Amino acid sequence: MNLQDFVTLLRSRWVTVAATAMVVVLGAVAYTLLTTPLYQATTRLFVSTTNGASLSETYQGNRYSQERVVSYAELVTGQTLAQRTIDKLQLDMSAGQLQEHIKASVKRDTVLINVQVLDDSPIEARDIANTLSDEFVVMVRELETPEDGSIPDSRVVVEQRASIPESPVVPQPAKNIAIGLGVGVMLGVGLAVLRDLLDNTVKSREQLEELTNTGLVGSIPLDKERRKQASISFDRETSGIAEAFRKLRTNLQFLAVDNPPRVILVTSSMPSEGKSTTAINIALALAETDKSVVLVDGDLRRPSLHRYLDLVGTVGFSTVLSGAVALDDALQKTRFPGLTVLTSGAIPPNPSELLGSQSARKMLNELRAKFDYVIVDSTPLLAITDAAILAAGADGVLIMSRYGHTKREHLAHAVGSLENVGAPLLGAVFTMTPARGSAAYSYSYGYYGEYAAQGPTSSGAEGTASSNDETAGGSITESGPTVTQAAGRRRRHQITD
Repeated sequence: MNLQDFVTLLRSRWVTVAATAMVVVLGAVAYTLLTTPLYQATTRLFVSTTNGASLSETYQGNRYSQERVVSYAELVTGQTLAQRTIDKLQLDMSAGQLQEHIKASVKRDTVLINVQVLDDSPIEARDIANTLSDEFVVMVRELETPEDGSIPDSRVVVEQRASIPESPVVPQPAKNIAIGLGVGVMLGVGLAVLRDLLDNTVKSREQLEELTNTGLVGSIPLDKERRKQASISFDRETSGIAEAFRKLRTNLQFLAVDNPPRVILVTSSMPSEGKSTTAINIALALAETDKSVVLVDGDLRRPSLHRYLDLVGTVGFSTVLSGAVALDDALQKTRFPGLTVLTSGAIPPNPSELLGSQSARKMLNELRAKFDYVIVDSTPLLAITDAAILAAGADGVLIMSRYGHTKREHLAHAVGSLENVGAPLLGAVFTMTPARGSAAYSYSYGYYGEYAAQGPTSSGAEGTASSNDETAGGSITESGPTVTQAAGRRRRHQITD
């Protein structure tokens, strides 16, 4: 992972980093609020020696005091002095408990000892510090006085007595929050990296092309308007998602110039990957070029096209195959010029058998003869075998991959299912790609900004999927006549369908 990948990761996973940092900071705040405030009282002890008769003796005495100071600091925090202090003040604690609240520090090359005492009461902290210092002076005198009662070589005096502290030193809110923020950010970054390493969804053009062994022919942006209305009015739309479908249409027309595919099956590996909405708008984009297009609902288990296009769903594919209705009678005109729809019809008890019958192949051939393009919206490949059966009779297949949602292994298995039946894979389409950030796909159309400013626009920057369908999403960069240029990594969009 290089620096650019890392920055892209942080931009795509910033919610994880921010949430983790927030949790840790809240923990630091809770710890601060629950911590008992402690006050610190400080005294300072001075260690001296008997004055020497000469400069040399004075220097040696000073060195002696400095060496003594280290030992005295150990005695200050010892159990004996703690117990003497407890007895003097009649404190309700053990010597070990008091020792935990006593700290003695020595400044280098000095004869000073700083004694610090912590307690939840400022007055008691002062009393303990002063009493401890007084008792230490007495204890040193006892230890240093020779048996003959002569003057000891060193002595300790209390140079500075403790006063009542005004504010607690524990807890330290600013310090705790700062530490919590730092730790939270580091944990958040680590969690983001871990999630990215464990993420097995398809989020880049390179991954998609490697898994499908074909090129990327389109990237459709997220568009929340598709939740309300799956179809796009291409006669007045200049939004990002409309331009993405126009680019996809252009790429389809250039895939095979000598023998362009006319019966195109649209499928995906799993549900909620933008299949049905993509099929509808591919058909509308083709119809915009004055071509006659028929959109076929090949999902005989959970049909949806009739609901999205406000058509009659009880007469259609299945009723024609059963012989109950003639094909011409089942075809329905739509409010969109050039687009005819064959809905699924009544849901049959044996969809796979119907789709694999000679009647189904014959009907597709009849539609091929009547229309310039036949777009078939099928079922997901891994859910059931219906899509693979229909794919065998199509001129080509477009497979959808939802950005940051489609699992790599699912996509690989779906492509394998198509290969097993000998279905030609025309290309892959990225759906629900982000329209913002480093993972977004951008346009290089010079006229787009002017048209977008003058004409009506949809909110193609971001959106969610259509209810009970798979909404498409992404924008593209024009880089050639056959394959759209996509860029962007490590960003995951979770869109509920």
